[in-house]
Amino acid sequence: MDPELPIVQVDLWRADAVVLFDWLMSVDLDTVPISHPAQKQALMDLVTRLETETDLPGVAQAEIEEAQLSVAQDMGW
Repeated sequence: MDPELPIVQVDLWRADAVVLFDWLMSVDLDTVPISHPAQKQALMDLVTRLETETDLPGVAQAEIEEAQLSVAQDMGW
């Protein structure tokens, strides 16, 4: 990461981060609809940050399933 670039801090509910990381690790980003190549790169940057700066890569399947239930329950639709 270039220290000269501006940084944006984003706080996520852990369950959201678990679900998002699990999806990003399993989805074929070549099939995700994008309108500009930078969108795909930004998703790759996000997964890299989640992978290297959190404990999410070590999350057990049971926690993933629990997170999915928690997030889905909060959907409101």
